[in-house]
Amino acid sequence: MNTKTPQAASIEQVDAASTDHIEEELRRYDAYLRDLRGLSPGSRRHGLRIAGRLLRQKFGNGVVDIARLRPADVRQFLADQLDARRTPSNATTLASGLRSYLRYRSACGDSVKALTAVISLPAHWRLATLPHALTVEEVEQFLNSIRLARRWPKRGYAIARCALDLGLRAGEIARLSISDIDWRAGTVTLRGTKSFRQDTLPLPVETGQALADYLQHERPPTSNPAIFVRRLGARDQPITSQAIQKVITRACRRSGLPHSGSHALRHTLACRLVEHGSSLKEVADLLRHRSLNTTLIYAKLDTPMLSTVPLPSPGSKS
Repeated sequence: MNTKTPQAASIEQVDAASTDHIEEELRRYDAYLRDLRGLSPGSRRHGLRIAGRLLRQKFGNGVVDIARLRPADVRQFLADQLDARRTPSNATTLASGLRSYLRYRSACGDSVKALTAVISLPAHWRLATLPHALTVEEVEQFLNSIRLARRWPKRGYAIARCALDLGLRAGEIARLSISDIDWRAGTVTLRGTKSFRQDTLPLPVETGQALADYLQHERPPTSNPAIFVRRLGARDQPITSQAIQKVITRACRRSGLPHSGSHALRHTLACRLVEHGSSLKEVADLLRHRSLNTTLIYAKLDTPMLSTVPLPSPGSKS
């Protein structure tokens, strides 16, 4: 028996239609980011989240009409979002996300110059910060935490070695397949990376041993080609990049480490390479940076080279 009044049913239909309008707009925007901008799923996810928040704040009770969006609306949205987390990185993320969405709307024929004009990027000095890397002692703490985990210690250790020894991103670890490992040649092939290319890297002995130990003794029996799988009900599915991040983040927290996440492990690998004499080009190739400029931050950690730079004597002009 339907006990809803006609008025309540009408309100629900309006709310559903409003949600459908926003979701459809986000689907079109996602297609633009994927097909025309060539962005990875992770990068698109951030942009979609910011655009979705803006649209729901302004058009929560109606269809999406960019002509109704005013500069004051954009200012208010930025103020509301920054109240929750007022950091330079969050401000930069918000500004970049809004500019990206407005570029899409401009490509659709909308006039957005007045809206874009109120979005100011916060001051962010390039290469001003040092990358967060783990010390040798912290790495050992982290690995011990992984080994002593109650659930799936061999899986966690294999994941950790992939990040520490190869500098793999969480998404790259999640996408690894059995066929990507050439055990005879001692190589691993990465497909569908952030730079949309295929890379073949040497497989370090410790990493290969950790993967083999997990595959032989802890991986559930499955026909799924992914290396890291999980069982959901009666089905086996590849582990997600979010799950990879959780494995690493939880191990870091259990170890009491200040920095967590797969990127901290990538930084650790890069810093170790630089300190042992590897060139920035070699580091960039291993980390698969599309631009050498991305790798320049590690030049600040080249302690042996920096120690040879002469300092000005006291009282000198230079």
